[in-house]
Amino acid sequence: MTTLVICVDRSGAIGRKTSVPMPVAGWEAVRSLVTDVGLADPEDASVNCILEALRVARELRDEREESAVAVVSAAGDSRVGADRSVAAQIDALVERYEPSSAIVVVDSADDERVMPIVESRLPVDGVDRVVVRQARDLESTYYLLKQFLGDEELRSTVLVPLGIALLLLPALLFRFSAAVALAGVAGLLGAALLYKGLAIDEYVADVPERVREALYAGQVSVVTYVVAAGLSLVGGFFGVLAATETGGQPDPVEAMLFVYAAVPWLAGAALTAALGRLLDELIRDEGIRSHVLNLPFVAVAVGLVVRGFAGYFLEQERVIDQFTFAGVTVAPGQRLAAFIVAGIVVSIVGVKVASDVGADALEDVIDRDGTEGRRGEGR
Repeated sequence: MTTLVICVDRSGAIGRKTSVPMPVAGWEAVRSLVTDVGLADPEDASVNCILEALRVARELRDEREESAVAVVSAAGDSRVGADRSVAAQIDALVERYEPSSAIVVVDSADDERVMPIVESRLPVDGVDRVVVRQARDLESTYYLLKQFLGDEELRSTVLVPLGIALLLLPALLFRFSAAVALAGVAGLLGAALLYKGLAIDEYVADVPERVREALYAGQVSVVTYVVAAGLSLVGGFFGVLAATETGGQPDPVEAMLFVYAAVPWLAGAALTAALGRLLDELIRDEGIRSHVLNLPFVAVAVGLVVRGFAGYFLEQERVIDQFTFAGVTVAPGQRLAAFIVAGIVVSIVGVKVASDVGADALEDVIDRDGTEGRRGEGR
């Protein structure tokens, strides 16, 4: 069982500089060859490649494994001719040593392209890439760039947004100022990275299939989701109107006005969507999951708390009048506390209802399984 250690020179530099017939095989012949190559061109990386092949062969010999070392250098005026000469030399080595496997030693990405030629003739146990220390950073960068360009997903994630940004930059500079153009390009790149990083693309890709399944299955949630989207638009519309009607207000106050006016509609949208999910669970006759049952209560509780805080800030700024109940004016802090307590109470009721219904459903499942088991034993 012989392992053939092959130093591959696809460029043909070794053969041209030494005028030695290829392939060169055998320990002493390869040692003599590395001296000739070093004397002809001490700066040639092929010297390190040949020495690495000798080192690998010596390690195999020290491990009591039979090995043979050889150097293959291409010859020919074209790439096809060079590769065919490499294939002929490898055939000669296989015929001479009848190896069971091979270890290929290369010093560049170009030499590594002959790997299919070697693998078509004998099994390859490993590839040893020799990188000279002075050029290690450059070679490592080249290999990383080559691997990056070979990954289709990485190309589409990074190169496509970058290319679009570079195409838009001249147009934006022509139409707007440099600051606006750079801000637009940065925003585009940021949105593209977030779109991919948060896996929004996977969710968007699944949306048509989910909608198709929901339509075919006749789910009530399809209608409630449309109603929820409409309520959200109405809430956003009234929020913008509320924020723009009072001119001259600071930006934080306008933001609170938007939240105060939009929250009831947004909470209603969330409640509508949650009720649709709940109705789908009831129609399936498979029991209601506790988190689905708790969704409507969570929507109402969050809406109460958010509106309470928004109203508190607006009352403090005298933007809205203080709440009056039965002729008694309620202080802003008391009003906020009432909204918080109401939200907590609603959430507790939701947790209690969800836990009770979940426990009842679990008992029904256990009873049904026990009844079916007894019937099976009776049969």
